[in-house]
Amino acid sequence: MPDNPQTSTAPAFALGDHRVIALTGRDAAAFAQAQFMNDVTGLAPGQWHWSGWLTPKGRVLALFALLKLADDALWLVLPDADPVAFSAALQRFVFRAKVTIDVRDDLLVQGRFAAPASASGDTFAGDESSGIELDLGATGGARTLRIALAAAVASDDDARSRWAAFDLEHGLPRLAPSQAEHWTPQQLSLERLHAFSVKKGCYPGQEIVARTHFLGQAKRGLALFEADAALADGAEVRGESTALGKLVATADHTGRHLALAVLPFERAAQPLSVESQPLRERPLLDGLAR
Repeated sequence: MPDNPQTSTAPAFALGDHRVIALTGRDAAAFAQAQFMNDVTGLAPGQWHWSGWLTPKGRVLALFALLKLADDALWLVLPDADPVAFSAALQRFVFRAKVTIDVRDDLLVQGRFAAPASASGDTFAGDESSGIELDLGATGGARTLRIALAAAVASDDDARSRWAAFDLEHGLPRLAPSQAEHWTPQQLSLERLHAFSVKKGCYPGQEIVARTHFLGQAKRGLALFEADAALADGAEVRGESTALGKLVATADHTGRHLALAVLPFERAAQPLSVESQPLRERPLLDGLAR
């Protein structure tokens, strides 16, 4: 499935589709706890986890990595979504909280297919001045994500597409704007990434997420597919006689065309296709949970 991991000499490349949003101030952690779907109180400074922001109806607006630098400083590493629009929408909920929301245009997100120097699992390494490294490796190989003050780093479309394919293979949906506000955390199988909490206090969409969990109402989840030609986000997945679900994220790398789809857990074994193009189901890989 994934390519073999490269050695520690693997070059860094710009992840231009990832941006950093900083939450700073006395109430930064409390504000994040009230808005986002994972439990910020469970993080110590120097740790991170997957999280997201939901609509009141429990649909995912955006997924991101949330880093706790200090009790009054959090960073969101936001792939795919528009950081300016995201920040403006989040700002409407600040009210009297002592928190500042900034899009950090001075920070560059880089990737590398090699193990980090010090970061491991949910513990990141470094600081704002020297750069911060995250361990984004999994069973498919080693990866390092680095956030640093903007510097000249090569743009490598092939490496970036490989990075996106790795995400999909491990069940991390890369949500294009067309797929925002459509899916619940359970439909995106985000429990695999430990990306949401059903026990923390209130946050937008929490009631629907918790009810789905405790009443056992999750009927759909992610499945990974490969095809012989490029696939499109939002395309309908059909069985032999009926539509079963939709593609939520796609990636193409070195002739491999991958897609994550939301489909019923219980479905008869049958050929599946998108616009008459056959799909081959592949197992989701583990190891990206934090």
